[in-house]
Amino acid sequence: MNTTFPTVSIDVILERHTAKEVIHAILHSILFHRLFGTVKPQTFDVLDVTMPGVADPEMEQLVNDKVDVFWKGIESGSSKRGQILVTFSEKKPKKSWFQVYVGEEDVPWEQWIVNAELRQPKTDRDRHEFSASLATTLTKALHVMLTHTSSEEGRTAVPLITNATGISPFPIRITVKVDGIEIG
Repeated sequence: MNTTFPTVSIDVILERHTAKEVIHAILHSILFHRLFGTVKPQTFDVLDVTMPGVADPEMEQLVNDKVDVFWKGIESGSSKRGQILVTFSEKKPKKSWFQVYVGEEDVPWEQWIVNAELRQPKTDRDRHEFSASLATTLTKALHVMLTHTSSEEGRTAVPLITNATGISPFPIRITVKVDGIEIG
């Protein structure tokens, strides 16, 4: 059984006024590139960068909930650094020691790690430079998503799709960590 799976990292330095919007767009873009059901697309314009998203109430609620958890954790934590991990898994039969079927387990096949740090620019000039830098970071993040999902590694990581119902045939787990501790 393959115990290693591709991990894709995206590093972003956030500014208070746009942090939630940026994280929201990044998570939506990851989901857009990794959902295999019928996806109704939408776009998010963040700092003059257009990012793809998924127009689905369930995915929207999941993203909103995790962005809120992340924001509350960053706001109340001593460190202004956190991670959001998006893990895609497949259901596989779980067997006991004697090869007896005892249910199913989620086996990860890919993980995306968004490393985020909150910084506060001190002047308007700093804020303008910061926004320009963040726009470049978002463009690079989109490039990473496109490059990975179209690469040989990105394509072969996806398990066979045996269930075509719903927006995703695979379980999705979004985990938020602040100061290395999983929250919410």
